[in-house]
Amino acid sequence: MSAPAAVPTAVRAATPQSMGWLPFTTFVVSILGLVDSGYQVYTHFSGTGLLGCSARTDSCVLVQSSVYAWVFGIPVAVLGAAFYLFMVVACSPLAWRSALPAIRWARLAAVIIGMIFVLYLIFREVVSLRQICEYCTSVHVITFALFALIVFQAAGPAPARLPGRSERDGPEHRVEA
Repeated sequence: MSAPAAVPTAVRAATPQSMGWLPFTTFVVSILGLVDSGYQVYTHFSGTGLLGCSARTDSCVLVQSSVYAWVFGIPVAVLGAAFYLFMVVACSPLAWRSALPAIRWARLAAVIIGMIFVLYLIFREVVSLRQICEYCTSVHVITFALFALIVFQAAGPAPARLPGRSERDGPEHRVEA
């Protein structure tokens, strides 16, 4: 029997492997955020109302029908769904395995901007409206969890570079060992 041929380092790095707890968790949390914000978009446009929030004086109805529920003419729920759609892609297994530093920076920048927006929305709920929407709060908590996870990852060491690859090299510049 002959010995198996050596697999080049770049090919080994590109083969599917377990994601690890952090990438997996960010992916799942992003999906939860997309489902939650997607449900709010659905109820916004269908007029069905959020489950458990039927009275006109309910805090969710008051918050989501307020002047602050729109930014630049776009419903906040739509902005949330767009944010989470991006985060699902940016936290997907393929994105986490990418050697492109731009993906890591885009993921970090997006979650920082998302967290700043959440702080603005919390301010509007608490100070301007004096109401707390439970559905909005669930999206805020999910965003904070995602923010904490991605900042934790960013504060750690940069992903290891393959020998012979520069930071600019994308996946098409593989180095055979």
